[in-house]
Amino acid sequence: MSVLAGFVLLLVVVFVVAYGVGRQVGPVAPGLRPGSGGGGSPGMDGHGMGGMR
Repeated sequence: MSVLAGFVLLLVVVFVVAYGVGRQVGPVAPGLRPGSGGGGSPGMDGHGMGGMR
């Protein structure tokens, strides 16, 4: 088996294990929903950085 095939197999195994663990643990923050207003940081009005250039 070539080195590339072994590396791809290793990646597949790691992702399958991570997916399985994630399914068992469940959501990180159940009930977390996007807030209203469409994003951005709190306190930012979406008009750039003010006086900073």
